[in-house]
Amino acid sequence: MQIITADLCDQYADQIDYLQLDLIDFGTKESFSGRTVTLKVYEDNSYVRKLLEENGKGKVLIIDGGGSKRCALVGDNLAQLAIDNQWEGIIVYGCIRDSKEINTMPVGIKAMGTCPLKSIKRNVGIVKEQLIIEGTKINDDQYVYADSDGVIFSKDQLI
Repeated sequence: MQIITADLCDQYADQIDYLQLDLIDFGTKESFSGRTVTLKVYEDNSYVRKLLEENGKGKVLIIDGGGSKRCALVGDNLAQLAIDNQWEGIIVYGCIRDSKEINTMPVGIKAMGTCPLKSIKRNVGIVKEQLIIEGTKINDDQYVYADSDGVIFSKDQLI
């Protein structure tokens, strides 16, 4: 299904929140939507892997990496794991790596940018808690819609 966030904003302006952050699109999937699964980490992607190992049908992983550009939280192996486990997409408030490979994969990822360095592995993360990214409150299990224009959130299903 093609998601057009501009149309959703026009139709449901009083029901949405907009992520006020410039993100870069990665992967061949141009738009995606689903129920949010929230994750807060800092320069440690151990929990990213744990969540992507679960069934992601109908879900979008929202990773609050604190906006760090010092390492990547998602690479091609985790992108493939997301595909294998049917995740609808991934949004990273941080960086990814292996972008050339990811850009050939049938996955939708939005991130701040790239960094070739891998993250540390301390097995630290907070799952399914409210995130606040650049002033936007993001709750676990709400709806998210993403395309090349941006990312919007709603407590109600819009499509």
